[in-house]
Amino acid sequence: MTGPAEGVVRVVLTDDQPLVRTALRMVMAEAPDLDVVGEAGNGAEAVELAETLRPDVIVMDLRMPGMDGIEATRRIMAAQASTRVLVLTTFDDDDYVHGALRAGASGFLVKDMGLDDILAAIRVVAAGDALIAPSVTRRLIEDFAGRPASGPPRRRALDSITEREREVLTLIGGGLSNTEIAEQLVISIATAKTYVTRLLAKLDARDRVQLVIIAYEAGLVTP
Repeated sequence: MTGPAEGVVRVVLTDDQPLVRTALRMVMAEAPDLDVVGEAGNGAEAVELAETLRPDVIVMDLRMPGMDGIEATRRIMAAQASTRVLVLTTFDDDDYVHGALRAGASGFLVKDMGLDDILAAIRVVAAGDALIAPSVTRRLIEDFAGRPASGPPRRRALDSITEREREVLTLIGGGLSNTEIAEQLVISIATAKTYVTRLLAKLDARDRVQLVIIAYEAGLVTP
């Protein structure tokens, strides 16, 4: 479920800076398909609002007093399967990126992105897609590239996937969302999602970020 019957995406904004919440709320007020139903100043408040309001998307900062965004995301995803979390934070720590995505966040954006791009990302996540900012994807790949090899080349694992799945994996490695993959390959979004699901299973990947790393390690994409 991505929203109420009228198609409006119900959003909770979580950030310890009131100015950030105000800016996002004002922009969303101009979007007829987005409705800010609550605001939280820390992770604990976000968890409470997730339970009481059951929003479609929670825009989540990470570094906040008390409960941080990673723990809040973990608790929200454990309790509210229909709620999606979109991280919006100042990017300065790779561990936060990995932690947020491991906790179940559906997207990771940095605050220097344009407001229109942030609103578009909310819609993407509400529709059940996943999205990682290109700059974050590059950082993840670069971080991986700097690590020592920890096993046999992933290229062997690619023997189990089809040529079309290889194309999809390459596009995932390039940071494309399911919607963008569908447009690139001229297939439906549902078909793109199916390919991603198959790749996760065949390559024993936990999440989309691992697929990005596999694509890099196999030589399908480069930093």
